[in-house]
Amino acid sequence: MDDSMDKFFNPRSVAIIGASAAPGKPGNDVLKNIAANDYKGELYLVNPKGGQIMGREVYPTIRDLPEGIDLAVVILPAKLNPQAVRDCAAKGIKAVVLAAGGFSEVDEQGEKLQAELIGAIRETGVRVIGPNTSGHTSTPANFTSTFFPQGRIPKGPVSYIAQTGNFATHTMRYISSAENFGVARVVGLGNKVDVDECDVLQYYAEDPETKAIFVYLESFKDPRRFLDIARTVTRTKPVILLKGGSTSEGARAAVAHTAALASDDRIIDGVLKQAGITRIQRYSHLILAAKALSVMPLPKGNRISFMAPSGAMLVILTDLCRGQWNLEVPAPEPATRKRLQEISPPYIRMRNPVDIWPSAIVHGIEYAYGEAMEAVLKDPNIDAVVPILMITDETGVPDLSFIVALARKYPEKPIYVTFSAQKKHMDAAKDFLEPRGIPTYPLIEEPFEVLSILCRCRGLMERTPNRSEPL
Repeated sequence: MDDSMDKFFNPRSVAIIGASAAPGKPGNDVLKNIAANDYKGELYLVNPKGGQIMGREVYPTIRDLPEGIDLAVVILPAKLNPQAVRDCAAKGIKAVVLAAGGFSEVDEQGEKLQAELIGAIRETGVRVIGPNTSGHTSTPANFTSTFFPQGRIPKGPVSYIAQTGNFATHTMRYISSAENFGVARVVGLGNKVDVDECDVLQYYAEDPETKAIFVYLESFKDPRRFLDIARTVTRTKPVILLKGGSTSEGARAAVAHTAALASDDRIIDGVLKQAGITRIQRYSHLILAAKALSVMPLPKGNRISFMAPSGAMLVILTDLCRGQWNLEVPAPEPATRKRLQEISPPYIRMRNPVDIWPSAIVHGIEYAYGEAMEAVLKDPNIDAVVPILMITDETGVPDLSFIVALARKYPEKPIYVTFSAQKKHMDAAKDFLEPRGIPTYPLIEEPFEVLSILCRCRGLMERTPNRSEPL
């Protein structure tokens, strides 16, 4: 593993250049985030005023720091960044995060300043994330460099590469507060003057903490290297990518955002498939698919069963599975169908998808759904199951432990839960199921969309060549 990159993700000592005592300032928020995540390494603060901040000694300049600190987080105006890089190098600091914007993404003067910054990086050999980044997170090291108010960031097996600061800030705040999964690593690349998506992807490829990789990019700094790395990593780890700037309008927005250079979208689509990368089209899928992969395996195939309390849902979702999501809804084996019929009133002809509500009326929700789910989970023609739960004050609120028990009994088959229900009971079901390893989705189409993505992912990974091939 690259030792220079490891200093970003496992720093034993960190300097915050531009630390602040003023609440609400980025140089103060980053200190609160570091404290909230219980970072155990040495922490050094730099501010020209000296004194103390949060009970820690403050050094007036970078030159006053001790030698050999692993990582510096620089929260200074853009014009001071080139010299800060030189000063960090002089103290033996080999890894630097540059938060400031105001470089080539802004104007011609910013381009000149970015050129000066690149010169300082090349002169010193320091590795740099940014500029124009909101930082990075490494939960195995209990560390984050983000200056957006964040709090404690939950640990998990997925990692993100993002050519936007949003993932290290707003999106992580959403995940931390609204979802029940966590992350291993998150990097906001910013303007990519040094560390780019290739460097981070290579690190994640070798990182035992990262089980799945999610990427948002607006441009490829070195497309051939990125795809060469991806060909190897996608043999063992899912790589799911959202590409911004795929239209002429989006490309112009990308240039304004991170000075990105867009490429021909059709060519990108083809080479991503060759490399085993699964491309997605919705930002929310970066979260929804990550939730699934955090706790459930990739589906072994695209054959699904779902059970719904409404005939209309059975019809429209079957149409969408076959027409839009490339999911099969196969006929159950005779033994499966026999069992489904046994738990249902005789006036219902049971099949896949499962018309579950008549059985629920007769036997109760827990028995009907539990027996139906077990029947289809046993079926060798089924790869994943989606129960659509109707839980309301009037229809009853079952103990959902039976779903947890089934997930543990059939660990090779994903179970995603969605709802047609009363909001308070949906929220309670989410709070109960997700910490126990069952992903839930409030909108009925979402688990099917996720299954569609992950089935494509499985297929692309299995088709990935075992050797490098020319594009």
